[in-house]
Amino acid sequence: MELLNKALAKKKERPVKVLQFGEGNFLRGFADYMIDIANERGYFDGDVVLVKPKEGGSLEKFHKQECQYTVSLKGIEGNKASVRNRIVTCVTDAVAAYEEYGRYSEYAKLASLRFIVSNTTEAGIVYDGSDRPEMTPPHSFPGKLTKFLYERYRYFGGAADKGLIMLPTELIDDNGIRLKECVVKLAVLWQLEDGFRAWLDEACIFCSTLVDRIVSGYPKDEEGDLWKQFGYEDHLIVAGEPFALWVIESREDISGEFPLGEAGLPVILTDCQKPYKQRKVRILNGAHTSFAPASYLAGNDYVLQSMEDRLIYEFMHDTVYDEIIPTLALPEKELKDFAEAAVVRFCNPYVKHALLSIALNSVSKWRARCLPSFLGYVEKNGKLPGHLTFSLAALMAFCTGSECSGKALIGKRGDEKYEILDEEAVLRFFAENSGKDTGEFVRLFLSGEEFFGQDLTGIDGLTDRVTAYLTEIKRLGMRGAMEKYFSV
Repeated sequence: MELLNKALAKKKERPVKVLQFGEGNFLRGFADYMIDIANERGYFDGDVVLVKPKEGGSLEKFHKQECQYTVSLKGIEGNKASVRNRIVTCVTDAVAAYEEYGRYSEYAKLASLRFIVSNTTEAGIVYDGSDRPEMTPPHSFPGKLTKFLYERYRYFGGAADKGLIMLPTELIDDNGIRLKECVVKLAVLWQLEDGFRAWLDEACIFCSTLVDRIVSGYPKDEEGDLWKQFGYEDHLIVAGEPFALWVIESREDISGEFPLGEAGLPVILTDCQKPYKQRKVRILNGAHTSFAPASYLAGNDYVLQSMEDRLIYEFMHDTVYDEIIPTLALPEKELKDFAEAAVVRFCNPYVKHALLSIALNSVSKWRARCLPSFLGYVEKNGKLPGHLTFSLAALMAFCTGSECSGKALIGKRGDEKYEILDEEAVLRFFAENSGKDTGEFVRLFLSGEEFFGQDLTGIDGLTDRVTAYLTEIKRLGMRGAMEKYFSV
């Protein structure tokens, strides 16, 4: 069976308009999928180059398939099964920022380039004062972007029409604003000329965005059947759900250059994306992050299994309806309608959304997705939200480990080992402190301002409650502890 390639996909070469930091499943099944459709419908006419922004890993599969891959979307639409398979042809190259720095940096000189899309997880948009302009490349994503933009600025002599439009998709509030703040701060640190900083303001646009689609990744269990169905081999298949939403907030009208909405795609251009953002991050993503570690340690591997597990389903339901929705300012009916739709998506029988995938970078995700609801509940009710508090203990139990393998910490579910993937500081903390007395372990974690942006031990009763929950998780196991506190 032939391996998918450009000839088989009948790819049409187009000018490269998009440089994408992140070669993972989400952007390939979301942004690139939409761009590909907009190309086909005659609204965009642009190709994408993927950048692997981290050290390690390999782009071998991308190069073997000439960056062509299939997106398979399955779900329930209008009470009927829906299946959409599409070869995405808009990706024309993939380059490693570290291993191929010279080739990567050459894209800064490409006249046709107009957009930067990124998905480097919630922990990706951070200022790193150790970044330096002579690094090839700087460590952080903002550092890489600052150097890339500066090289472009110098190559084109500060030309106003060679600025770029940034479309970060990381799930943090005001992601575009935060990204620009990091870039400007680095420009000051590196003592780059005033003209560059003016070019950032006048020629570049940093949009804040909201993205929504459940992308489960490579469907390993269906691999053979799908290849037979497609008639070719594809080791880069991306599986996900049909639902999608991309809300882009911009200070300037970019509809003429990025007319995906006109192409019939679920893209909303607005001057304020906050209502969409808060609803989605707090309810859908907050639900995922609050139950995933607990559900995994309770014996489940996927979201659908979790929804079929009454204990986990009720935990998720009560977290959303009793502790998250009451902290939001939007109309209650709108919030409940959105929550009901989210549950339908969680129950999609065609999407195998791995809990370990959701648990990637759990600490920064909990801070971004759950902490605002947690603090809002405490402020409104003067007491701790039981389910969100338990989710903190479950997160700690999930991240418990002292054995390292490569860049992962090793956790245990019974006799089974699993990889804990998070920021280096998080992994170091758990490796060094997991074996300590439970109360001390909890106190040290909750006091970590680098994890939560504040010292949570000052919240009345929180340290004792998390300690009690974690003690029972260790004694009874995750399922036993949840049955004790949240029996159904």
